[in-house]
Amino acid sequence: MTFYFDFISPYAWLAWQRVPELARRYDRPLKPVPILLAALLNHHGTRGPAEIPAKRSWVIRDIAYHAAREGLSLQLPPAHPFNPLLALRVASLPMEEERRFQLIDALFKGVWCTGTGITDPAVIASIADSLGLNGAELITQASTPEAKDRVRLQSEAALALGIFGVPTVQIDNEIFWGFDSLAHVEDKLSGRISISPELLKQWEHLPAGAVRPGAGGH
Repeated sequence: MTFYFDFISPYAWLAWQRVPELARRYDRPLKPVPILLAALLNHHGTRGPAEIPAKRSWVIRDIAYHAAREGLSLQLPPAHPFNPLLALRVASLPMEEERRFQLIDALFKGVWCTGTGITDPAVIASIADSLGLNGAELITQASTPEAKDRVRLQSEAALALGIFGVPTVQIDNEIFWGFDSLAHVEDKLSGRISISPELLKQWEHLPAGAVRPGAGGH
């Protein structure tokens, strides 16, 4: 069970509150994989929700409702969109998985619960220090070519799987996109529902009956 995410996504933050518990309940090992949402959007020629004015306005109301329902404290970051690369690189560094989970959790909180944001290296280092990690050393490691390549390669591997957004959960060879799809994730894990492969194959070959002029995913 793999969880693809970017700290920039509030829906990934919401999903992170549930996914580890689902993995534990159904005895599935969980691998969180930081990827760059902007790389997915660029590849597929689409825009993020915050880049569409009407959708940007709607998203924060939707997130606020979800957060209230989940009992989560929501505070907005200093700016959005923002550059999440350093945080993604830090979260991708080699470390014990328990530490990685703690760090991912703390970085998500830094964006969506405390309002401090996670673009400042000093803030990221401080968050890591609070967990007993060496924040300054992590920042140094995250600035190496190897660390930069790691996130790039993780993002490219996600694209190769057909992933187009975050959060995305992969179970076996099936992907589930979006916070709302977590109900389907549980259906898959529990075995309550199975989808017809024939139906999926039929959709892949279904011809388009109309095409919008200039349609490019925007």
